[in-house]
Amino acid sequence: MVKKIFGQIYIWFILILMYLPILVLMAFSFTKAVYIGEWNGFTFDLYVSLFQKQEIMIALGNTLVLALTSALVSTVLGTAGAIGAFYMKKRWRDSIDTMTQIPIVNAEIVMALSLLVLIVFIDSIFFHGQGSLKGFWTLLLGHVVLSIPFVYTSVKPKLQQMDPSLYEAALDLGCTPRKALRKILIPEILPGILSGFLLAVTLSLDDFIVTAFLSGPGLFSEGDISTLSTYIQSIIKKRPVPPELRALTTIISVLVILTVVGISVYRNYEEKHKKTHSRMRGI
Repeated sequence: MVKKIFGQIYIWFILILMYLPILVLMAFSFTKAVYIGEWNGFTFDLYVSLFQKQEIMIALGNTLVLALTSALVSTVLGTAGAIGAFYMKKRWRDSIDTMTQIPIVNAEIVMALSLLVLIVFIDSIFFHGQGSLKGFWTLLLGHVVLSIPFVYTSVKPKLQQMDPSLYEAALDLGCTPRKALRKILIPEILPGILSGFLLAVTLSLDDFIVTAFLSGPGLFSEGDISTLSTYIQSIIKKRPVPPELRALTTIISVLVILTVVGISVYRNYEEKHKKTHSRMRGI
């Protein structure tokens, strides 16, 4: 009994420690006070002025484009790698699994610095050290390299849970490998693919180190690409964080919560639908 009470207290303490700062930030997004702790009355003005701040909108646009593009590329490459490794011999599969785990447990700064050294080396060989290689594409490369291992580890368990005879049966029944992949394999591992995609988006949105090391001129601008993380870091050196960012983080938090709840509801619906279908087939 004592252990149960202590366990519940510990769980609630951790949950409060995790979510209380977010709730405080969300509460102060409804006041125009510059500093958290000051309350100047309830208002939605921060949400209105948020979309009038050009610097924030540019940083948000760069962040979303980079996150969605890198997540899409990472999902395709990570899923293809997981499928290919799954059908390899055990020795090769174990080697690939080990190499995939290294970037996950390795320090992010090591990856960022190694990519920077590689880019500087290629730039010195082919572009004579003019520094023209760094830009959106190198930043995209860094985020893809950062996200691929996490997509791989999200897809791999779904492949292990899948009945391998389904794919083989599709081939025996006349499906081409491409059609069997599209009709049988992909639907079976789709939850893992979606989880990997969402995880890749989150990693890219949250990244600062790789972005700070590899950022350069944008596709349509001469200045360095500014994402939300690098924009906030540059702001706090000079002045307090703009209050409008509290409104932006509240919007992001609400969207994330709605996404998680939507996925949970969909999974519960699918499980109930499968159980109902199985019972009807049994009858």
